[in-house]
Formats: sequence, C-alpha cells, structure tokens
Amino acid sequence: MAQDTYENKFEPLYEYLLKEKRADFILTFDEIEEILDFGLPRAAHRAEWWDDDTPEHPRVQAQAIHQAGYDSRRLPEGGKVRFRKLTTLPRR
Repeated sequence: MAQDTYENKFEPLYEYLLKEKRADFILTFDEIEEILDFGLPRAAHRAEWWDDDTPEHPRVQAQAIHQAGYDSRRLPEGGKVRFRKLTTLPRR
C-alpha cells in the first residue's frame, strides 16, 4: 500500500501528520476533532487509547498516527495530545 493511500476513518489525521514539519508538538482534542471532522470517542480521554496498538487491542487511530511517522501521548491534564516524530518509520 502506498504511503499516500492509507485508509481508515483517521485518515485526515494521518494526512495532517504527513504534512507536519514539527518533530514535537501538541494538539488539543478540539483541534484534532477539527482535523478529523468528527468528535473523538469518550475513550480518547484514556491515555492508553492514543498509543495502545496490540494484536489483542488494535487501534486504528494509533495505526494512523504511527504510519504517519509519529508517536502520540495524551497529556496528564487531559484534552491535549503530544505528537513526536518517530526516528524510524514503522513497516507496513
């Protein structure tokens, strides 16, 4: 699959991250919802929702973020997510 044809409902965030030049930045939930054009689920308030992508608990949002070359962590105060550029891109 070509990098520019990644498909899941979080594709708008994937596309946004592909174009991002900053290596480390923070987006609010509101900003992420604006990018996605839909509201985040209640589960997004749990820290593990952002980066837990295991065979037992596949997460399309984490896959989209990782495939775009970023890691994500919800900040302790909630309502914000920190994105950091991965040093190596994940394999597809």
